Amino acid sequence: MTRILFVCMGNICRSPIVESVARLEFARAGIDAEIASAGTENYHVGQRADERAIAIAEAHGYPLAAHRARQLQRADFERYDHVLVMDRVNLRAAQRVRPAQGGVAAELFLGHAGLGADDVPDPYYGTHADFEHVVELARDGVAAMIRCLAPPAGMGDRR
Repeated sequence: MTRILFVCMGNICRSPIVESVARLEFARAGIDAEIASAGTENYHVGQRADERAIAIAEAHGYPLAAHRARQLQRADFERYDHVLVMDRVNLRAAQRVRPAQGGVAAELFLGHAGLGADDVPDPYYGTHADFEHVVELARDGVAAMIRCLAPPAGMGDRR
């Protein structure tokens, strides 16, 4: 099983959207994965995702209403195989949380997915279109990850 943690600042917009997209698309692809998200800051711990994020994600078929924000912890770097961050600002913040010894390194989500090292822009102060753009980037990034993680055709369980 692959364990992936997506990280943004408050864990109410970008990372929960990407988490929801990844959870559903990985399941559709038959990839056994534990998917979660967190924020580098504690602004919204315990709160639901932003209502606009919920509306956009669910309009695209990605359940998000049950999400509750949480903060990135040092232990996450030991628990997860990949800690994927939405932008460079939060990459630096995540690197400060990472234990000095051990654990995986944080990486930029779109860079890890092979789509370049561009940031996923924060839609919080933006428009409906900005939230839609996050869903598009999430779909593209997750699809690239699935191509890398899916077993080659014909290499599945042969019982």
